[in-house]
Amino acid sequence: MNKSDISINQIKSALGQYRGNQKTSDFDLNKDSRPASQQLLRAAVLLPLILRPSGLNVILTKRSNHLKNHPGQIALPGGKFDEGDRSFIDTALREAEEEIGLSQSIVNILGTLPDHETVTSFCVTPVVGLINTTFEPELDRNEVDEIFEVPLSMFTESKNFKVHNRIWNGIERHYFVVPYGPYYIWGATARILRMFCDVIGGQNEINR
Repeated sequence: MNKSDISINQIKSALGQYRGNQKTSDFDLNKDSRPASQQLLRAAVLLPLILRPSGLNVILTKRSNHLKNHPGQIALPGGKFDEGDRSFIDTALREAEEEIGLSQSIVNILGTLPDHETVTSFCVTPVVGLINTTFEPELDRNEVDEIFEVPLSMFTESKNFKVHNRIWNGIERHYFVVPYGPYYIWGATARILRMFCDVIGGQNEINR
């Protein structure tokens, strides 16, 4: 597969044919720090793709700095599963509409990815969706400071993924990072994007 020219049909086909159930986790690079057991809250995120003249882009958000959890971090739109949601796809679409004004009617669902477990005790289902028309964002400033786009090819090139580390709760943690201009894409968001690219045909190797 030409990583710089992945088509929508290729993505949809790869997601539909994928039969693996290899869940990813914030503990993938920190297996010694995994707790013996933890109660996980269910959540979902939307991995929004949009077609531009230069190819497919991924839409990401920068969370508001005043939020209690993960302030200022780069994220995919999403949130907790609500009792009124019929599925995790509903959760992802609802949250995206609330956070960035993305109408559910203009999103074509291409498929879902295996769940991702976060260090903050969430089990997150990533939902891949294609925005099929012009999109004028309307941000919820209580949750999102800005949105921006990154070429999908940035993530399908494994050399762009790095592994950084920091001390968290007294323990050294390692995590995936994709620096992009002024943005520092890391943690669960970077791990989910890496998983997505693995599923659709990206390389598995990484420069550490």
